[in-house]
Amino acid sequence: MRIPPSAAIGLIITVTYFLGAIFADWLAPYSYFEVVGEVWEPSSSEFLLGTDSIGRDLLSRMIYGGRITIFVATAATILAFVTGALLGFTAAVAGGWVDQMLSRLVDLIMSIPALIFALVVLSVMPVTMPVLILVMGLIESTRVFRLSRAVASDIVVMDYVEAARLRGEGAAYVIFKEILPNSLSPLVAEAGLRFIFMVLFISTLSFLGLGVQPPLADWGGIVKENKEGIVYGIPAALYPAVAIATLAISVNLVADWILNRTSSLKGGRG
Repeated sequence: MRIPPSAAIGLIITVTYFLGAIFADWLAPYSYFEVVGEVWEPSSSEFLLGTDSIGRDLLSRMIYGGRITIFVATAATILAFVTGALLGFTAAVAGGWVDQMLSRLVDLIMSIPALIFALVVLSVMPVTMPVLILVMGLIESTRVFRLSRAVASDIVVMDYVEAARLRGEGAAYVIFKEILPNSLSPLVAEAGLRFIFMVLFISTLSFLGLGVQPPLADWGGIVKENKEGIVYGIPAALYPAVAIATLAISVNLVADWILNRTSSLKGGRG
């Protein structure tokens, strides 16, 4: 299996970020809340990225912030796909009033901008990690629902699905044995895009003050904590911004490669 250079670079960067999140406790030179120096110290052998707005080691904050960003984004993406795909497949298989009810409900939710919806909900709820994951996952499940329903609607009219129904197979068999295996290609590509959006989503919420709460911080929160330093030429806020951008680009490169590979394999079997 030959991996294109762009996908290989994306895979290396993505794996590096995920390994950094998993082994944060061993990689970070200091704890995430420990004040170890002066405010906004420059990079040095002691503090590789310098210190933040109150004197904490910025590299340690970045590593722990990456763990929180990746964990929340991954958990919300999984929730969005489990919920959205199951409801989308169910709507396509059941049809009739079930399809209409679910589709109209999703249309109603999608008519409200996702960020505004999240800000309204989080402003009246305790902002905890489970609540953030739940709100983000359910909001984004509407996008997954639309995609999975559209893909499943094309598959349910195929001969092998009709044959399964004539054999007396139930809806669960049709969904998990016939529709799901034949819809993985677009769903995998969408998973990469949804994960990227989740990273940007949680970073935006934290920057606005309704995401991860202090003393914890994700990359968006670190940008917020150090944004005043940009006026004085201090790059502390730029490091997490670069991390967000590189993670988004690398995941997108990997998702594009997986989509192209699965599409070509499907064409070869045909």
